[in-house]
Amino acid sequence: MNIPSDVRYSQDHEWIRVEEGNRLRIGITDYAQDALGDVVFVELPAVGKTVEVGGVFGEVESTKSVSELFAPVAGVILEVNHDLEATPERVNEDPYGDGWICVLEPTDPAAVGSLMDAEAYSALLEA
Repeated sequence: MNIPSDVRYSQDHEWIRVEEGNRLRIGITDYAQDALGDVVFVELPAVGKTVEVGGVFGEVESTKSVSELFAPVAGVILEVNHDLEATPERVNEDPYGDGWICVLEPTDPAAVGSLMDAEAYSALLEA
């Protein structure tokens, strides 16, 4: 299981990578994509949409099920990964790279600190 140390993790298996300019890149974890199976569709959020912590901002559909995406922090969607419309399998192939879902500007940048680091996320998966 790939659990990079340069991202933070939510209980709902989303990851956040802090980028320059108060931007947070968000995707689903390797664990989540593996549990879902082959991803066949990703419902992306609208650019400009405001999301609350724990609010649904999209869906990932796989050959096994449909799973909602929950915002790990509150903020405004700045960008979405339109490449997933044509190639949703990127979520499976590269969940922490080309398979990212969206970029968000957080309402409170410090909120990222409340998310799990790689060690805590690994412990969650082992529980």
